[in-house]
Amino acid sequence: MHTVAARAEVSSLNKGLGFLEEPTMPGEIRSLDWNLLREEVSLPAAVLYEDRVMHNLRWMQQFIAEYGLKLAPHGKTTMTPRLFDLQLGAGAWGITLATAHQTRVAYEHGVRRVLMANQLIGKENMAIISRLIADPAFEYFCLVDSVAQVDQMGRFFTERGQRLQVLLELGVMGGRTGVRDEEQMQAVRDALGRWPSALALCGVEMYEGVLDDEGAIRAFLGRAVDVARRLAGDGSFQRAPFVLSGAGSAWYDVVADVFAGAGFGESVDIVLRPGCYLTHDMGVYREAQDKIQQRNPIAHRMRSGLMPALEVWAYVQSIPEAEKAIIAMGKRDAAFDLGLPMPTMIFRPGWEKPAAAAGHWTVTKMMDQHAYLQIAEGDDLQVGDMIGFGISHPCLTFDKWRCLLLLDDQYQVVDVMQTFF
Repeated sequence: MHTVAARAEVSSLNKGLGFLEEPTMPGEIRSLDWNLLREEVSLPAAVLYEDRVMHNLRWMQQFIAEYGLKLAPHGKTTMTPRLFDLQLGAGAWGITLATAHQTRVAYEHGVRRVLMANQLIGKENMAIISRLIADPAFEYFCLVDSVAQVDQMGRFFTERGQRLQVLLELGVMGGRTGVRDEEQMQAVRDALGRWPSALALCGVEMYEGVLDDEGAIRAFLGRAVDVARRLAGDGSFQRAPFVLSGAGSAWYDVVADVFAGAGFGESVDIVLRPGCYLTHDMGVYREAQDKIQQRNPIAHRMRSGLMPALEVWAYVQSIPEAEKAIIAMGKRDAAFDLGLPMPTMIFRPGWEKPAAAAGHWTVTKMMDQHAYLQIAEGDDLQVGDMIGFGISHPCLTFDKWRCLLLLDDQYQVVDVMQTFF
């Protein structure tokens, strides 16, 4: 794991003659006067651009508000409590997470409403949640989709005299978790009925991202609406308003359209859970956002869209062949599962400012600590040049770093963002 800087640890960002000898509070970083372009931080480094992050924050909150819905960003993307604070401060209803460990991290950093969009399985995981929900100020939800899971949780929380809020998860054939049909759903409902003091059904959840066809997604969303309406009608929900939740980062506009049009009014908290919007990317999510801008009238009217706010900067390490440069950045530094990093900017120490990277430069291969950059013979590229790379898939870039640098538009380091994976 990288140690670019840390909130409660000795920082390893080097400046001038050496390293910081004392722990550095993130708010103090600005006063240290570090600048990426002056080579005052060690590369490779993952960076966030402050103005773009704030733009994306405002954009998504406005989009959600246009539909009258609620936002619980998926925190597993960044696992960065300081970014959670930004999202909650901008009006997010809560934070979505995927595991008991992630939930504990969020709680310890002040988050008081978590939708764990996953099943809670295992004794120690249940014990973690048991300790957290002992705080009456903390609201927590997890998903249920099987009789076995319901009975395991029912026994555990009955023994502790606690009541856990759960959401019924719907799934599709060939997909991930979630009940597939009426028979499975009824079995889970019957199991919940055996544990009325330990488990409270509070809503319906689904994840549309397992599908890639808009028609199939709308049908799945319609099913979720129908199930929620039936369960609300027969008094099955133990929370008012009940929760109806869906939406990853690729189809959130379709989820908003269908759920907002269901006509539930104030009887429901409709909660969308995109996680990658805050930093966005230059790969899969840029492609998804382009489609959203085209098909969704609200997004189209907002015009500006989301901006890629996450990059990894690295040095040109070697130019061993006329058409190949080796970059000191690899699989340990940037995501590679949904597309390789894309060069965006180049800076040569001594230049006044960065320039756009050549359009024909392409990363063709990555190893643990190296990337192969295809160039053209005669390109103006030197060992020691600094290149900024856009990435595809923020989740698997964030989890490679202990901290990310927050930069202003002059590449000044204004803060650090510590991760807790």
